[in-house]
Amino acid sequence: MDEAYTDSRKWEDMDIDILVKIFQNLDIFELTSGVGHVCRTWRMAAFDPWLWKKLDMSLLKSNFIKIPLEPYVYVDGRSDKTFTRVLKIALNLSHGNVSTLIFHYNMYVSDDQLLYTAERCPHLKRLVMPAWNRIKKTGICRAVQMWPNLESLTMPSISNPPYLMEEISKNCKKFTELKIMGPCDILFASTLAAFLPNLKVLSLRCSVLFKEALVIILEGIKGLEVLNISHCMLVEVGPQPGPRRVLTRLDKSILEKTSRLKKFATCMSDSCVVCQRTRNDEGLIRWYKYEEDFWRVDEVSSLAV
Repeated sequence: MDEAYTDSRKWEDMDIDILVKIFQNLDIFELTSGVGHVCRTWRMAAFDPWLWKKLDMSLLKSNFIKIPLEPYVYVDGRSDKTFTRVLKIALNLSHGNVSTLIFHYNMYVSDDQLLYTAERCPHLKRLVMPAWNRIKKTGICRAVQMWPNLESLTMPSISNPPYLMEEISKNCKKFTELKIMGPCDILFASTLAAFLPNLKVLSLRCSVLFKEALVIILEGIKGLEVLNISHCMLVEVGPQPGPRRVLTRLDKSILEKTSRLKKFATCMSDSCVVCQRTRNDEGLIRWYKYEEDFWRVDEVSSLAV
């Protein structure tokens, strides 16, 4: 009995590479709940850089209510503290190795949380952050300045995009991919053409897209190779005060402009469930109404979550 007990392997004798493979199947709550405190070997495995290349925080959501004034959401203090605690533990374990960072569309990150993250993710290449209500202009600009290797961004539609695109243009020389989760108007399209003419991949799926904005994108972003406008509500604005007209197909002039692209993804079918959702939500998808993972989907594989 004693001999059998003596010969049994101990937790600290486990191979670190095997532990790392096991830990890769854990979610963010499990990784930050104390696996590194079991023993020295487990702690070494918990700090392994491969575990932290992709930091997926999307299991965490803000407990919030909508309010009529900026930032238009009020986040419950307890959910904010929970998020901050998990974020700090994860970033401590990552040792600056995070290259991909993902937030849920209902996670309203604050300026302080964003800057804390930016300082500890100097090698970030991809950021998925669909909600910016609590982030100010100075906050996102300071964060972008700390991410010279940023290549890909998933963001909401914002009313004043020039300041951000200019900051990306100045600081992120490897930037090639952008996904906008919200309407793309003429100002946004013109801003992209002015500051990111070498952008290679752009996704505008499931939103309102103005025809004139689409023309500006196709003509102005010279380096564009992949464009996704699947399930968009394409709108043409006629002479004022005439009504907007929702287009049901792309005309020949648009198709000619898209012919230079390596990939052009589009769907405007009346029978498409996703197209119907965009129209029913008037071009501003209410993600919470649909499947939990619906917001993660993209026809461009590199932009899917």
